[in-house]
Amino acid sequence: MAKPKKPGTDNAWESGELGENMESAKVVSSETERAIQDALGMQLISIRLPKSVIEDFKVIAQIEGIGYQPLMREALIRYAECESKRIMREYASKVASDKAQIAADEGKAKPSRKHAATRNLDEPDRKVA
Repeated sequence: MAKPKKPGTDNAWESGELGENMESAKVVSSETERAIQDALGMQLISIRLPKSVIEDFKVIAQIEGIGYQPLMREALIRYAECESKRIMREYASKVASDKAQIAADEGKAKPSRKHAATRNLDEPDRKVA
């Protein structure tokens, strides 16, 4: 059973009484941390980036009023979404083009119905020498 919520906790968080000092913080177990990451759909990674890129993100993040790591995460999410949409559009266009080409090729290979119906079946096929 979960612990009962302390009265006034919402206000304490908003005012900074809780959460802004080490006395109000505690380390969670690795199992709890893993459960939180899973619930958020997050995975910790390690990546090496040029210092200049990190500094640029720090400056932009400061201007935007957010942390540089969440800003980097947002930039990566936006890039991945845009690229996957672009790739899917290109793929869909290629599939449509391939289907159109197949249909055109099939149209050339089959004799037209009109031609077969109007041909005089009593006349022998004539070969051109």
